Order: sequence, then structure tokens, then C-alpha cells
Amino acid sequence: MTTLTRFVPFRSPLADVAVLQNRLNSIFNDFARPDAEESLAMGSFIPPVDVYEDEQKVVLSLEIPGVRQEDLDVRVENQTLTVKGERKLAQNVKEENFHRIERRYGSFTRTFTLPQTVDTGAVTANYEHGLLTISLAKKEAAKPKQVKVEIGSGAATPQSKQVEAKTAA
Repeated sequence: MTTLTRFVPFRSPLADVAVLQNRLNSIFNDFARPDAEESLAMGSFIPPVDVYEDEQKVVLSLEIPGVRQEDLDVRVENQTLTVKGERKLAQNVKEENFHRIERRYGSFTRTFTLPQTVDTGAVTANYEHGLLTISLAKKEAAKPKQVKVEIGSGAATPQSKQVEAKTAA
């Protein structure tokens, strides 16, 4: 049985080398990150976070099951929120007794730049069922204000005009 190989007459012989080099570069770039070595050695993880906002506050929810409350550190300094923590491997089971370890263990740090509208003195945190919820109150000036508009009656009421918008071709 013979194997057929497609012949491409105008392809550069260095094209295959360039493809190989690009693949190797992408592999090594993944390990060349400054924190990659620590991440591999410590088995650290990056907990996912949801961020949302309403009229009164900005809220961050970090998913960190298995982390004890005493292993968490939440700080606000210079409009920067930093959350640090550590998920530890169970003390009563030896690491060599494991057949498979799929969950990540080790320390993590998440840093968030806060908007100027946040009052850094009014921060609350709650940790329940593996979910850390951090609420950051907004400054009074940043909160929306509702203004009541009075509608006049009689001759003092201006008449409304209809305006047609035209676009330039």
C-alpha cells in the first residue's frame, strides 16, 4: 500500500519550519508568564468573579468554595480592591494517596481598580456557602437623583412643536 502526498510546487520549504516555530512559541509563551512558575508549583487558581452595579452600590461576587473565612483578606487602598486567599489541601489525607487531583489548591490574589464614584470607606463583605460578596457603596454625588417635574396649567403652558429630523445623503 502506498501513501499519497500532495505536491505543492510553489510552497516554500521553510513554511513548515515557520508553522512549527509558531506552535512552539505559543507553548513556551504560556509558561513564560511571570506568575506561571509559581502557578504550576503552588497549584494556584483564579476564582471567577461577577461584577454588577445598581443605583446605590457596586457588588463583586467571588466564587471560592473550600476557602475558610480566616484564610481570606479583603483590602481597599487608593481606589484598589485586593482580595487574597488560600485553599488548602485536606490535612488528613497524604498527597501521595491521591489518584487524581482536579481541583486547584494554593493561594490567589484578585485586584480590581475601583471607579471614583465608589465610597472606599463604605465597604462590606459577606462570605456564605463558598461565595464572597463585596458591596461598595457609591458616593452621594454619584447616586442618581430624581427631580419632580410640575406640569403647569392654563395659558402659561408652552405649546409643543413637532420637529422632523433630516439626514444628509
